[in-house]
Amino acid sequence: MEKNFLTYKIEVDGLLKEVSFSEKAIEEIFMPFLRELTDLKMTMDRKVIAYLVAPPGAGKSTVAKFLERLSYERSNEVDTIRALGIDGYQFTNAYMNITTVERDGEQILMRDIKGAPETFDLDLLVEKIREARQDGTDWNIYDRKIHDVLPDYWSVEEDILLIEGNYLLLKEAGWTNVRVLGDYSVFIDAEPELLRDRLINRKVAGGLSREEAERFYEFSDSKNVECVLKNSARTDETWKLLPDGDFEKQCGIRNA
Repeated sequence: MEKNFLTYKIEVDGLLKEVSFSEKAIEEIFMPFLRELTDLKMTMDRKVIAYLVAPPGAGKSTVAKFLERLSYERSNEVDTIRALGIDGYQFTNAYMNITTVERDGEQILMRDIKGAPETFDLDLLVEKIREARQDGTDWNIYDRKIHDVLPDYWSVEEDILLIEGNYLLLKEAGWTNVRVLGDYSVFIDAEPELLRDRLINRKVAGGLSREEAERFYEFSDSKNVECVLKNSARTDETWKLLPDGDFEKQCGIRNA
């Protein structure tokens, strides 16, 4: 059956993007998810923290921002949500330029694996999520124009927060402290080859040569993709990224 795609312009990480989703995905995946969060808020009678988790290249930031927009467009049916990313809780460039971590038995600078789980300030992230659940907080962002962290950029006081990130459900020391703070979670699954193509094309669009983009993928992105796909904990829902950029819902609860 031919899909009917709807096209939107939304701002993601400070950049205006044109995105398309099928009516089927909107009505059968995204809207039921927003209704679930609305019901959770009513049942729990407090602020709700939901996680949208995906390997690099799966489009989680774009989906999160679209869900925020959709909640406002359909506010007669669901409560509005606020979409937030965790990339602003990476360490700053200045810190990563002088700090090393062990990788494959060698000490390397954090900046060489920027975006890997080791490059996040987990204590600060946990603190901010806890504050957001209580009285609100100021939220860090990652600015794609300067490629660095901007601290306390957004004021966050909303009742339903959708936090997106690669590693929110990792079964690793430190990240487990983040994982337990979520009330509901969605995992976006995808085939590794599809993610590889999307990540390399993204780097090329950002100015790297294809050879440089492929080298970065093999050195860094591929390891992060494998880490998320193989080491993320169970989720309440799983959505599958399709080659055409659309999504379908997987049956059952995902168990890693």
